[in-house]
Amino acid sequence: MKQIRKAVFPIAGLGTRFLPLSKVVRKEFLPLVDKPIIQYLVEEAFKSGIREIIFVVAPGEKKAVDYFKKDKKLEKILNQRKRNYLLKEIEQLEEIAQEVSFSTVYQKEPLGDGHAILQAKRLVKDEPFAVFFGDDVIDADIPCLLQLEKVFNTSQRPVLALARKEPKVIDRYGIVSVEKIANSIFKIKNIVEKPKAEEAPSDLAIIGRYILTPDIFSYLKKLSPNKRGEIILADALKSMVKDGKIVYGYEVKGTWLECGNKASWLKSNVYLSLKDPNFGAEIKPFLKKI
Repeated sequence: MKQIRKAVFPIAGLGTRFLPLSKVVRKEFLPLVDKPIIQYLVEEAFKSGIREIIFVVAPGEKKAVDYFKKDKKLEKILNQRKRNYLLKEIEQLEEIAQEVSFSTVYQKEPLGDGHAILQAKRLVKDEPFAVFFGDDVIDADIPCLLQLEKVFNTSQRPVLALARKEPKVIDRYGIVSVEKIANSIFKIKNIVEKPKAEEAPSDLAIIGRYILTPDIFSYLKKLSPNKRGEIILADALKSMVKDGKIVYGYEVKGTWLECGNKASWLKSNVYLSLKDPNFGAEIKPFLKKI
């Protein structure tokens, strides 16, 4: 039985929805409370058993890897100033870096999420792997990826993370047509991108978490670019399903915090701020006051 030990993080996008801020801060480094989005994703991957992370980045970009490296100069300054509480924050990153290897591959042009994943083929090799998209943080007792792994461990098939959405927002998401297999587990029959509510095959939307098998690469290679000139992962998965390959979906237990646009990112900050043990007690009365 093959285990999931590698994860691909496609983070080469332009972040246009966050302009002008994204001119100076990459989207994956936007803060959620007191740490960047990417740290939430890496922490989830680590807790789920991932030990190799492959960042797909724009040419010359290396902030993601640098963020998790040991910074001896900074630690020396904090020690001199006796900022022990800050040292503990940095130590959490270093604990992950001691057990997880980080590498980068380049996506020379932003040609779609499927194209980004294809750039990681050389490092993924013939192993199943996870994919993390930076638009989505999942607040859950059991890490989202670990939930998907439980399905994969018994099926050895691709697994997509799913969550239910209200009809009024269905047209913002990729929606799946499904056949129910068991509690929270579905067989994917089709994927419809941003359908009208009355045309949606279900209320189950795809979250930015996947477990994929190596055969996804051959499907991505065969795909023709869409009207925007992009290779899209959902199209490759649809082709797999059409060819009779089994792809599962799992309705994740937890709260889906979206960070793909400014309004969603702000809401996610409020949600996590209220839950934060350091800030919640101060933020809650402030919100009531205003």
